[in-house]
Amino acid sequence: MRLTFYGAAEEVTGSCFLVETGNTRFLVDCGLFQGGREAEAKNRNSLDFEIEGIDFVLLTHAHLDHSGLLRRLVAFGYKGPIYATAATGDLLEVMLADAAFIQQRESDRKRNRRSRRQPLYTVKQAQMTCRQVRPVAYGEAFQPHPSVRCRFRDAGHILGSAIIETWVRDGGQTRNLVFSGDIGQPGHPIVEDPDHIEAAETLVVESTYGNRLHKNMERTLDEFVHAVRETIEEKGGNVIVPAFAVGRTQEIIYLIIKLHREGRLPEIDIYVDSPMALAATEVTLKHMDLVDEDAAEAMRWLRGGGGKPRINFVQEFAQSQALSNIRGGALIISASGMCDAGRIRHHLRSNLPRPQSAIEKTVRIFGEEIAVRAAIHTIGGLSAHADRGALLDWLRAFRRPPRQTFVVHGEASTARDFAQAVRGELGWRAEAPSPRTTVDL
Repeated sequence: MRLTFYGAAEEVTGSCFLVETGNTRFLVDCGLFQGGREAEAKNRNSLDFEIEGIDFVLLTHAHLDHSGLLRRLVAFGYKGPIYATAATGDLLEVMLADAAFIQQRESDRKRNRRSRRQPLYTVKQAQMTCRQVRPVAYGEAFQPHPSVRCRFRDAGHILGSAIIETWVRDGGQTRNLVFSGDIGQPGHPIVEDPDHIEAAETLVVESTYGNRLHKNMERTLDEFVHAVRETIEEKGGNVIVPAFAVGRTQEIIYLIIKLHREGRLPEIDIYVDSPMALAATEVTLKHMDLVDEDAAEAMRWLRGGGGKPRINFVQEFAQSQALSNIRGGALIISASGMCDAGRIRHHLRSNLPRPQSAIEKTVRIFGEEIAVRAAIHTIGGLSAHADRGALLDWLRAFRRPPRQTFVVHGEASTARDFAQAVRGELGWRAEAPSPRTTVDL
């Protein structure tokens, strides 16, 4: 039995792991490489293994760095099932179509500049991919192949995210492999806390924030309240929140409702400027059985009317552009969370130059140098990834150390540091594999 790390090794994106036995070959995740100049080349060259022999795919969650190359896999001829939770399947329909549309638009733009580069995937391929998804409930044992048994557990990262337990039979032996996916930070709103896993012979664990600690939720909310009240009530400006459309946006909406109900935030105008965020919010409302009770109760209160924040979902681009005319009193949530694409760039260009802070630096947006005079607030405690302490606590729940532990989904130094922490604090065997490494299990 062999395991090959085709992505998320010494980097955060491109999650893709190939398991091979004498009986079957299957993938866990098939994610997009994101960020940096090398990302496009990596995406075009990543699926260089034999696709015809892949029996099935297991998907941890819908974020593109875990799912974004599924449609390219399908375009290359994969016709088998993709197993995921029902919520993940619904989010995939939103995210894959949106990303395919952006890819097509970017390809058309380059073609106008006499480039022959074709898009990585099309909207039609994204739709074909979603038809191959087979929904599976949390905790439900299923058998995607006669020699493989699986179970999805709640990862507490975003709606539908899963830790995947597998039991793989090969040559008369059965091995227990566990893939953590992305582990959420306990105590965060919307999603439940991550499930604890008791046993694994081989563990593949993420390490996105394996080298740092987040502030607790109480301090995080204090920071958020201070940023909003200072900007809107004292300075008369706008609050611009770059946020991922799936997960982060819904969490921020919930926190604003919570803080308003507690009297810590005034009634303000909230604009969610992302069509995909609206679609993802609708998926969240469809799967209310998966959200925690605090979030469910807040949604019931919001639907009941009365004094509340005024939440406006912006769809049309003309409406988005009109937000630039608002000079104060608004909180605008927009994608992308990395500020490298999407409508957020327009809001930054409109609001960064406003003289509301002593911070002086220059950024380039749409090729234009913009002096930054707005207050910059970094609130790291809202991260959807577990920090070093939470990851180690999650590992401590295992009844005994796995025989092999592989640390992935972190920058090279972060993955190595967290592997060292696992060895030093838990006494486990742990290593951070290099890209394209193949190990025997």
